[in-house]
Amino acid sequence: MIEALEPLTRHAIAAIDFIALIVICFGTIEAAVAIAKALATGAGGHEQRDIWIRYSRWLVAGLTFQLAADIVETSVTTDWESVARLGLIAAIRTLLNYFLERDLAEVRQRQIEAPQQ
Repeated sequence: MIEALEPLTRHAIAAIDFIALIVICFGTIEAAVAIAKALATGAGGHEQRDIWIRYSRWLVAGLTFQLAADIVETSVTTDWESVARLGLIAAIRTLLNYFLERDLAEVRQRQIEAPQQ
């Protein structure tokens, strides 16, 4: 049964990684265009911060898809070296995701508090 699922799992991993690639590339292009516009128009710090927040959201989404692909990949990995490698990659992606989310939460909190001051 496991042997029959392995090709399907490999295709799923490739598809999920492809989705992550598209998400990250799209977010990067969107951020680059927005930064170019902001520089051309002399946008202030608030607009630039909004660009980075949107870009961070794209990165978090991409990392989440990559982590999903890693989780699926562990289901068909047979040797301990590969499992350890996948575990390390997943841990790094999880930490990156955590710190990005934390930074986004801090910026959101500052935006909420700023009008009140």
